Amino acid sequence: MMKTEDLNLTKSWDKVFPKSEKVEHQKVTFVNHFGITLAADMYSPKNTEGKLPAIAISGPFGACKEQSSGLYAQTMAERGFLTIAFDPSFTGESGGYPRAIHSPDMDVEDFQAAVDFLSVQENVDPERIGIIGICGWGGMALQTACVDTRIKATVTSTMYDMSRIAGNGYFDSADTEDARHQARLAINAQRTEDYKKGSYVRQGGVVDPLPEGAPYYVIDYHDYYKTPRGYHPRSLNSNDGWAASTGTSLMNTRLFTYSNEIRGAVLMIHGDKAHSCYMSRDAYADMVKGSKYADNKELLLIPGASHTDLYDGGGKDAIPFNQIESFMRKYLK
Repeated sequence: MMKTEDLNLTKSWDKVFPKSEKVEHQKVTFVNHFGITLAADMYSPKNTEGKLPAIAISGPFGACKEQSSGLYAQTMAERGFLTIAFDPSFTGESGGYPRAIHSPDMDVEDFQAAVDFLSVQENVDPERIGIIGICGWGGMALQTACVDTRIKATVTSTMYDMSRIAGNGYFDSADTEDARHQARLAINAQRTEDYKKGSYVRQGGVVDPLPEGAPYYVIDYHDYYKTPRGYHPRSLNSNDGWAASTGTSLMNTRLFTYSNEIRGAVLMIHGDKAHSCYMSRDAYADMVKGSKYADNKELLLIPGASHTDLYDGGGKDAIPFNQIESFMRKYLK
């Protein structure tokens, strides 16, 4: 058995959403294959018997489990699923040092470790496990579905392809060899400075106050991460962001290479007004192109929804929980 770290887990309810009386809540931990102990909130439906279908949830990228992933987990538990919302390695209440770093390989391993944990719970049916990934972790969920055959159903919500952003820039505006070279120069210069100082610069937290003329998607992020709607002190996006030099692994990676070989079911959800919608449209098209397994794949666009509307509903119930429940029930049976 892999050794676990001693984590200092918060005992009080400190989520950005109200606690439901329909579910039981507890803190749990599990270990990934790199020996890092991950912290999660487990939500179990009350008054149930037998083995349940289960769902592991994470995201958005740079968020914590007290934000959007916890809301999804609690809501799906209200609907009869045993769920966990977990903090990725090096973030939130999870272990790992140094802090605020990541790699796509580690991100996929964290999702697989969550499946490991769910698979051995006495009240979980190991043949009925799904995952949900939000924003950048939607991309990591889809990448995990490419390799983990235990996952029978995958939902991505307001999905970000972080490798595409790292390599091409927003809206593919920096998709040239020279632009990528300049980005590499900057990151590697920062690595040298960080090593000299024995510490590292952080970047990527949502800007506050908003600069004049900020793009609409930056305003969208600010409205969630920097206001009482979604702010949390352990969220990287709400505060100082990631280590600035952590982006090289994503620049050197392309996600979804084998997505059209995913045999499990996949539902991709995106707001049609989201700046990021092109990522789900393109990833879905690549996933079903030439695939023998396209019949259980679906792209669901939510009319009028922005990127962060699918974090918490955006005040207009934008998250299609009924469709997510129907999808999970169909394929986790």
